[in-house]
Amino acid sequence: MSFFKDFKDDLSTAADELLTGNDSDFGAKKTDGSQDIMVDTFSADNKDEKDLKKIDDLLEKVTPDSKSDQKGKDKGKKQDNNVTASTTKTTTTTTGTTTTASAPISYNLNSTTPVPEKPPVSDETTVITAGTVIRGDIESTGSLDISGEISGDVKCRGKLTVTGTVNGNSSAEEVFADSAHISGEIVSNGTVKIGLGSVVIGNVSANSAVVAGAIKGDIDVHGPVVVDTSAVVMGNIKSRSVQINNGAVIEGFCSQAYAEIDVNSLFGGK
Repeated sequence: MSFFKDFKDDLSTAADELLTGNDSDFGAKKTDGSQDIMVDTFSADNKDEKDLKKIDDLLEKVTPDSKSDQKGKDKGKKQDNNVTASTTKTTTTTTGTTTTASAPISYNLNSTTPVPEKPPVSDETTVITAGTVIRGDIESTGSLDISGEISGDVKCRGKLTVTGTVNGNSSAEEVFADSAHISGEIVSNGTVKIGLGSVVIGNVSANSAVVAGAIKGDIDVHGPVVVDTSAVVMGNIKSRSVQINNGAVIEGFCSQAYAEIDVNSLFGGK
């Protein structure tokens, strides 16, 4: 028990010396020549508080300048944004607290609007045999050979041959009707041939035309028109030139409106 009592007394004595600032032993030289380093924790705390106060004072002095500098930077950024917006033609719209910017608009004056390319003309021919009835439109990139009956519009990029019946508008590169019955408009970029025994009820527009059947409608052709002996036309003919064979019947006006001759100049502009 005396050992623990002595240890307790020594511990109490050391604590009293620390509290009373008895540091006579601190900093004493050791027998080996080294020296203990004395650390004053209380002085360090006071020094830290003084340093923090100095830093706070410096921050108070520096903060207004920093704010002004930040405003200057923000102003510069704003000006830069305005320049960018004007050069890139960007429109900014502000609604409430949300800001949205539209996409830049660019124009290329040297470019032209691309035109979609048409699919190439196919060499294949679709055949609608006799006795076949189709109710609906037909469209093909090739040619069509119609011997049956179609109730609908017909459109093809190749040649359209009709020996049956078509109740609808027809459009093709070339149109050939032989003993056919067509009720609708015929439009062609090439030649339209209305053979013997064919009946067409509708207008015909083409680059050239040969008529040997019956047409009830106007014929508008930018090239020549040949009206054969067996032809019957109930409508006006408008073309560059017209050839009417003996025996043809035409009930309408013929006009060479696409002729290269200036008719008005021959009569002094009257």
